[in-house]
Amino acid sequence: MAEKDSNSVFLAVAVDAAKKAGEIIRKGFYEVKHVEHKGQVDLVTETDQACEDLIFNHLKQHFPNHKFIGEETTAACGVTELTDEPTWIVDPLDGTTNFVHRFPFVCVSIGLTIEKVPTVGVVYNPIMDELFTGILGKGAFLNGNPIKVSSQSELIKSLLGTEVGTKRDKLTVDATTKIINTLLFKVRSLRMSGSCALNLCGIACGRLDLFFETGFGGPWDVAAGAVIVKEAGGLLFDPSGEEFDISAQRIAASNPLLKDAFTKALRQSE
Repeated sequence: MAEKDSNSVFLAVAVDAAKKAGEIIRKGFYEVKHVEHKGQVDLVTETDQACEDLIFNHLKQHFPNHKFIGEETTAACGVTELTDEPTWIVDPLDGTTNFVHRFPFVCVSIGLTIEKVPTVGVVYNPIMDELFTGILGKGAFLNGNPIKVSSQSELIKSLLGTEVGTKRDKLTVDATTKIINTLLFKVRSLRMSGSCALNLCGIACGRLDLFFETGFGGPWDVAAGAVIVKEAGGLLFDPSGEEFDISAQRIAASNPLLKDAFTKALRQSE
């Protein structure tokens, strides 16, 4: 089977898995949740685990020889190393706090890396019924329609997305708020949607012009969105301006016109 045909098959199976998990999320969205704490403000529900189990079972039926990394499995069993093997990297419910509070920015994120390169991405928000997809070299789509990053070229007219993360120690909070306080004077406004994957999709479809986040959970937050941003014509990079590393828990994204000004602003805010 040709590589491009394989990638199309990978995408179709991932979309099926995301939609099946989305049904579980949609069903549980307005119900009373059983909530546990992974940290002071980092939450997990029975829906997270049910969705991860469903997704992995679905993928393993089709691709038994592939590797798998999931947020909840990693939380329970420790860090899983990313290798060159085809590896599915899954966040079964990105935006768990939003899910608990019935704030409709929640999604399933399913990414496939091959030789550590994000190659297939699916991000599905079942509450808003928005399906973002991307295949390396084949473009990015929202509900089947092609999407592109914004054409904004001025930082001061840009909409910035970020998150404050789940750590609440004074050092982390002070560092985060210092960066935000500085950037607020250089952009039009700021949004925190509560989902790293959906923020990346916001960049991909032009809703957001700029995005950065540090200290997020792991590669499952960015593996799918990374493909979608790149295929929509966007750039991914470390907030320092260096190359993006899927394992580094640091990410920034923008359209090509804003990257230099954005990285300069980020460096000045640290």
